[in-house]
Amino acid sequence: MSSSANSGNDGRTDRQPAKRAFAEEFGDASEIFQDGDDERSPKFAVLPTGENANRVLAMGTLTETENVANSSDSEYWQGRVVDPTGTFFVYAGQYQPEAMAALRGMEAPEYVAIVGKPRTYEGDDGDMLTSITPESVTTVSQETRDQWVVETAEQTLDRIDAMQADESEGEAATRAQDAYPEADMGEYEQSVKEALAQIAGVEIESEDGGSEDAE
Repeated sequence: MSSSANSGNDGRTDRQPAKRAFAEEFGDASEIFQDGDDERSPKFAVLPTGENANRVLAMGTLTETENVANSSDSEYWQGRVVDPTGTFFVYAGQYQPEAMAALRGMEAPEYVAIVGKPRTYEGDDGDMLTSITPESVTTVSQETRDQWVVETAEQTLDRIDAMQADESEGEAATRAQDAYPEADMGEYEQSVKEALAQIAGVEIESEDGGSEDAE
């Protein structure tokens, strides 16, 4: 399953590969920076486990779609996509016509794949929230969703291991450590294990020594 695309809306062929992250970590990725001084320079979300993401590939269950536009004669669609760790919020408007049409035509619940750009915005309580501006929204099978969970878990655990062992090198790890000094790699590791257990339908041991039944 490819996580990258070949061309952008502006005809360029240098699009960044889409990175995988679970909803819990993605929701914590409130730091975004621009790589370059030009207004068209790419923007990246800093993932707490030490990765920069210009584009993301997310999969999960589409649980809700809604036109949240302020006026009755316009459209701005919100989708909620739930993976085993939390919820991705997806917003598509006139500049994402294909993704907006896809959200408009879908009936929850169903498994979907989202490829898009991380964006941050301020919530009602003043907190910085992270959402996806989608390039594409497509339906997928449960098998494809489960494979995404496995691949995302592997990549996340690799990043966590490197951060915990102080083996992360380069600008991405440094940015993550500076942006999220209180980030707990152990919490992300536990949620990854729970995600894997959920798709496997097994019982796992929680951090407090108890057990949790994965549905």
